Amino acid sequence: MLTRPDVAVVGAGPVGLAIAWRCATRGLRVSVHDPAPGSGASRVAAGMLAPVAEAYFGERELTGLLTASAARWPGFAAELAEATGTEFGYRTDGTLVVGLTGDDLAEARRLWAYQQGLGLPISALRPSQLREREPALTPRLRGGAVAPGDHQVDPRRLVDALRVAAGRAGATLLPGAVTRLAEVDAPVVVVAAGCGSAALTGLPVRPVKGQVLRLRAPDHRPPGFRHVIRGYADGEPVYLVPRDDGEVVLGATVEERADTEVTAGAVLRLLRAAVDLVPELAEYALVEATAGLRPGTPDNAPILGPLPDRPGVLAATGHHRHGIVLTPVTADLITDLIVTGQPDPLLTPFTADRFH
Repeated sequence: MLTRPDVAVVGAGPVGLAIAWRCATRGLRVSVHDPAPGSGASRVAAGMLAPVAEAYFGERELTGLLTASAARWPGFAAELAEATGTEFGYRTDGTLVVGLTGDDLAEARRLWAYQQGLGLPISALRPSQLREREPALTPRLRGGAVAPGDHQVDPRRLVDALRVAAGRAGATLLPGAVTRLAEVDAPVVVVAAGCGSAALTGLPVRPVKGQVLRLRAPDHRPPGFRHVIRGYADGEPVYLVPRDDGEVVLGATVEERADTEVTAGAVLRLLRAAVDLVPELAEYALVEATAGLRPGTPDNAPILGPLPDRPGVLAATGHHRHGIVLTPVTADLITDLIVTGQPDPLLTPFTADRFH
């Protein structure tokens, strides 16, 4: 018979598993409930750790959280590697942001100016400087910038590593689905169920569809570029994420719909934009086309901390595009809240009561 846990986590994506790992290492008995760990948004995610390139107008507080979490990633990755003895694609090559046309470059420069105004590390580069760093880029580029602190990790391998780490720390994974929180017997329940959080809690978490492609370099050699490349090609935004094993992840659409069908139009737009920026991709194999559902919120920021009028229930959901980069800070903030009972000031802008 299982001992009653101190903490039950509903959802075994990166956020839920990281919370379970952190809680278990603090001596708490932890159960994790999920019929298919890692099958949600993280299965489709590209894994960009991009606090700078993802800093958008009107999201200053979210940008602060992204920056805080990105600063924790090196230590988090080192701890996870030590706990598991595995490698999960954590790379620190940096990110190039590029514009193909004059209009693309003008649009990108507006955002860089905003990002630089926040003191974020992003520096403009001439086309020749971009191609010195990445010769595979098209010579037609009009310009770009480098964000050296924007890194990457492989989310699928990250989930595998977190499952191992949580299990070794003593957390128990239970494969049943949770349809009502009343089914979960624990003094503290953490809802980290992505889009499924809405039905469990009534929180305003909605599905935001994203279509993503995976290519593979010929002969399984490494891709012909090392930086993450984010760019605009004739008005079409696209990102290219190279992996050591020869994979390149291309994404992603942002669609206010809840289906997971892959559409021909999305594949066409993503491939056209990617090949416009890195022509050699035309010779790569197309090995996967998938669609997933990001958990979005009305202000694009996560919902973290206690639920009003729901004693013992904490939210760790609504991360939208940022679930991977925000994994370390979310796990730390929620775990510290459980252990100490004191909310970190970082939580204040992201509590559920902002929607009431």
